[in-house]
Amino acid sequence: MKHLAEKLRGLEQTLANEKGPFNLFALFLREDAPDVWDVVVAAEWIEEDQTRALAEISKRVRACLRDDEIIKISRIVIVERANPALKAVVSAKVLASDVLNRPGATEVANSIFFGLAIRHAFIITAQLHLPPTKVLPRTATGGGRR
Repeated sequence: MKHLAEKLRGLEQTLANEKGPFNLFALFLREDAPDVWDVVVAAEWIEEDQTRALAEISKRVRACLRDDEIIKISRIVIVERANPALKAVVSAKVLASDVLNRPGATEVANSIFFGLAIRHAFIITAQLHLPPTKVLPRTATGGGRR
């Protein structure tokens, strides 16, 4: 399934460049849904119009995956950025990344996220605070050093 996570990692980067950064972009294999994965997302631009964002993400997921891969996706789940459980996913990514020190999606196994038993997860992006999207240039005012 790592190849599926890598394909979706590319999609996450493309969408983030076009629409804005994600707080969460992950694949979860729930304990109660064997062999099908949930794409779990959170972002400011998603919350602005969830219906439109869900349609866009669904269309883009279908476009980037082959038919035999798309049947492995159960659903796309939108998580509110204010959901306190998002912090647990961020912590899991940070801890696993520090231990494994590998680029790409971070794998986590046998965890509880958002009250669900997750057998396996690929956490592509997980962050509570996003970097600023625009940096305003500073202008010098007044005198200066002599």
